[in-house]
Amino acid sequence: MVDVTDIPRGTVARTARLARLPLGFAGRAALGLGKKVTGLANEVISDKLQERTAEQLFSVLGQLKGGAMKLGQALSVFEAALPENLAAPYRTALTKLQEAAPPLPAATVHKALAEQLGENWREKFSEFDDSPAAAASIGQVHKAVWADGREVAVKVQYPGAGPALVSDLKQLGRLSSLFRVLQPGLDIKPLVEELRDRVVEELDYQLEARSQRAFANAYDGDPEILVPKVVAAAEKVLVTEWVDGIPLSHVINNGTQEERNRAGYLMSTLHFSGPQRARLLHADPHPGNFRLHEDGRLVVLDFGAVARLPHGLPEPIGQLVTLAVRGEAQQVFDGLRGEGFIPADSEVDPQEVLDFLVPMLDPITKEEFRFSREWLRAEAIRLGNPKSQAYILGKQLNLPPSYLLIHRVTLGSIGVMCQLEAEASWRDVLATWLPGFEVE
Repeated sequence: MVDVTDIPRGTVARTARLARLPLGFAGRAALGLGKKVTGLANEVISDKLQERTAEQLFSVLGQLKGGAMKLGQALSVFEAALPENLAAPYRTALTKLQEAAPPLPAATVHKALAEQLGENWREKFSEFDDSPAAAASIGQVHKAVWADGREVAVKVQYPGAGPALVSDLKQLGRLSSLFRVLQPGLDIKPLVEELRDRVVEELDYQLEARSQRAFANAYDGDPEILVPKVVAAAEKVLVTEWVDGIPLSHVINNGTQEERNRAGYLMSTLHFSGPQRARLLHADPHPGNFRLHEDGRLVVLDFGAVARLPHGLPEPIGQLVTLAVRGEAQQVFDGLRGEGFIPADSEVDPQEVLDFLVPMLDPITKEEFRFSREWLRAEAIRLGNPKSQAYILGKQLNLPPSYLLIHRVTLGSIGVMCQLEAEASWRDVLATWLPGFEVE
């Protein structure tokens, strides 16, 4: 476990940077944007104000790495829900958090490699590039050549990442109101708490290596999903095969419609097939973790966050989705109550519950469906407007703890689909991989 009392000096500076955020300014901007998105105010929000808010908030997050960067990555998928004129500055700032962070000095990297792989670590490589090729929330990646000639990716954890993560997430929990600029009504505290609960797992690269090996074995030779094999692992250094590809962020910004559709379809396939094939759910669906290989496969790069599902996805999910599509209001109501989504003392009407759910199921009620920012914005308004019936009913529903991570990952994946504006037969994916789901 991470000892939160043993916080490096650098973390104090990180906390100070958080404290310097202009709370009044950013808070007013967040409040105004929330009103604008949910349709409760007619005033025009200043584009300049939004741009300055984004720059100030996310420049701090980018400097912090650790928990702040991780939270920014988790939130980045929600920018698709914002109106286009308001989303642009946030999209620019958030994209920087997906794949960029200040690099470690080479001497620090060498010291970490010696501690984790042994003093003779250089003998394990025939080449090693001291300049990082990529950065993540708790580590950075270097390109190298293993002694046997294989090109490899070497992920080195930032020194003090554990205490820094805990400290950052604790501070960010106190600043949760700032992040409502990304999604009206979004309660950031449960997300922060869930991220904090997973800190220890993500800090253990040997645990990540076991998860990656499970995925690599499950998808070995697969024509759609490519998982790099693990070459070596220590607690704070992970060496895997190097695989090139187009970053998903580039596909989102510049990809052809065919590339967008392909990437979205494969992300959906990974999301629903992983629990059945690997007994694991990939739980970090931000674009920085994916590439589109030249042969058309989806490259999956990070397995620090996974949900262990030894029995696969819960079958009631598929059964309830099927009943909802068929319009079986009472059966859906009974099933949701049985799973804990509807409190036992709730008096909500079964038909109102079905009406609440049906718009969310649009992607699987059609032969093909195109995810879009417009669709997500419409859902954000429907669910986030305090005056709407959907908002009122949603406040009466519950999210059982066993479904929290599945729910977050699904929402994150949908956010990426909408950024991609991908079109495919999503119900075919569910029919293949989601237990209990049946197509008429």
